[in-house]
Amino acid sequence: MSIGIGIVGCGMIANFHARAIADAAGAHLVGACSRRKEEYEPFAAEHNCRGFASLEEMLADPEVQAVSICTPSGLHLDPAVAAAQAGKHVIVEKPLEITTERCDQIIQACDEAGVQLSVAFQSRFHESSRLMKEAVDTGRFGKVTMGDAYVKWYRSQAYYDSGEWRGTWKLDGGGALMNQAIHSVDLLVWLMGPVKQISAMTSTLTHERIEVEDVAVATLQFESGALGVIEATTTAYPGALKRIEISGSEGSAILEEEDIKAWEFANETPADEKIRAEMIGKTDTGGGASDPSAISHDGHTKIFEETINAINEGRPSLINGHEGRRSVEVICAIYESAKTGKIVTLG
Repeated sequence: MSIGIGIVGCGMIANFHARAIADAAGAHLVGACSRRKEEYEPFAAEHNCRGFASLEEMLADPEVQAVSICTPSGLHLDPAVAAAQAGKHVIVEKPLEITTERCDQIIQACDEAGVQLSVAFQSRFHESSRLMKEAVDTGRFGKVTMGDAYVKWYRSQAYYDSGEWRGTWKLDGGGALMNQAIHSVDLLVWLMGPVKQISAMTSTLTHERIEVEDVAVATLQFESGALGVIEATTTAYPGALKRIEISGSEGSAILEEEDIKAWEFANETPADEKIRAEMIGKTDTGGGASDPSAISHDGHTKIFEETINAINEGRPSLINGHEGRRSVEVICAIYESAKTGKIVTLG
């Protein structure tokens, strides 16, 4: 049975969700809601679905069994909780919310309602990401010593001026870290495990009329003892693909968007040469490095299919609320360290 999905919000990312739902096995788009008729009517016409004038109207429709939240980051909480209380499964565009407290409220609401909660961290589904995760989990790096994430992107002043919510603490929740680099923070923590301590600095160097950072650097100590760095910016013209590096006593690997740029281990396997040959040139978009719309919706399709499978199999989604919360916790700790000038201990 196909699961009917409704989208909350009709902005840029909602279009990617709509295309992903259209391609997802076992799902169909019922409609989308917005407070503005001039937003939901053209969206509904483009995606051949219904337009709802309010969230309440959409949640009252029995054909809507799951809801995809595509509002600004700081407005995820209320529609997610309302959907859960209406008995609808919930898929939330990253970040889950902009503070751990607000994340916890969404998680609690979904747990109490017995509905699925998934967060759109689609980079985990890239083949290259899964290969990196498998190499870590099977001990191929030996003692993992370093894990680093670099997101050197570019956003014009016009990007921030295009929406009143952009670049605000209340609705964006942060800048280069919370909005742009959060996918890489999620991947880094997924690969390296929990973070123990963070020391960080942030600044706003080139953009005007924004409250949040456009440059951030953080040093991390993971619970494993490994060290790492997170660098994030939206002022590195013309923008480069996001990059993650894992190093250990018996191996090193570099992930650049969907490409594996380096894959070297002390104990080679027959598959390694094939991985080096086949995992170069996998990235076929700009990865959002300079244009936030220059991404594929294929990853989102996998998010929806994973959520549907979790619903049908009666298990938590692989990227559930607790998984989605981890990157928010790390980023909020970076902001705290940058503000106080002190090392922040997590957990």
